[in-house]
Amino acid sequence: MPGQLLHLGATVICAHSGPAQPTRTEPRVLISGMPTVTATAPYTVAGCTLLQPPGPCLTAQWVSTATRVRIGGLPALLSDGRAQCTPTGTPLSVLATQTRVKGI
Repeated sequence: MPGQLLHLGATVICAHSGPAQPTRTEPRVLISGMPTVTATAPYTVAGCTLLQPPGPCLTAQWVSTATRVRIGGLPALLSDGRAQCTPTGTPLSVLATQTRVKGI
């Protein structure tokens, strides 16, 4: 199923409402004037509200990416992809992203 390609301006949060940002972007490919994000870039989570063990979400890695779209030779991230937070194992949610470019 196609999803929107993620870029630096996408709004991504952990399951506990902590904002997540990519650690790396691909500045050579822009969507809506912002760099795109590839599968190898982990996300950092700041402000996770989970206080019980195992503690707040700190990072997240995408486990489901585009299968047909590559950016710089790496799979692109899609709004319908899946990511898993560490150490909680909860998912990231994409709340908003650009609407012009879709990928599979």
